[in-house]
Amino acid sequence: MLDGYFSGFRMRFSSNDYITNWINLEIGIAMGCTISPIPFVMAMEVILKAAEGSAGPADLGGGCSMPSLKAFMDDTTIICFKEDETRRMLTRLGVLMSWCRMEFKPKKSRSLSIRKGKVGEATTFTLAEQQIPTVSQKPGKSLGRWYD
Repeated sequence: MLDGYFSGFRMRFSSNDYITNWINLEIGIAMGCTISPIPFVMAMEVILKAAEGSAGPADLGGGCSMPSLKAFMDDTTIICFKEDETRRMLTRLGVLMSWCRMEFKPKKSRSLSIRKGKVGEATTFTLAEQQIPTVSQKPGKSLGRWYD
């Protein structure tokens, strides 16, 4: 049923002067589709569950901890207290995404390392053989707020 539903997705684009021919949607989620987000979130949840064993929960102190992976749709945050755990998590996520024929966009990602309460500039991380810029190198905007 889902295959039949998604195989019929077609779209076209228009401007003031031009309208494209109809084309089949081959990847992505169609804007306004109420069904597409459900299988996407289900697939992302499988990926996150498969990766979460790569690092233990983040120890916040005082007996509090939180999962090392937090996600909303395709936005994923990794919170690890050790550099090697972060690298292991990134490697595992890279393998899983490749297996799913999906890909991360490291240039759209940011990293932030804090050591003894100060931002650590020396630590760099890679994903899919591309360096993830630090927040200091390339500030990012999320939900209307800049992080630098």
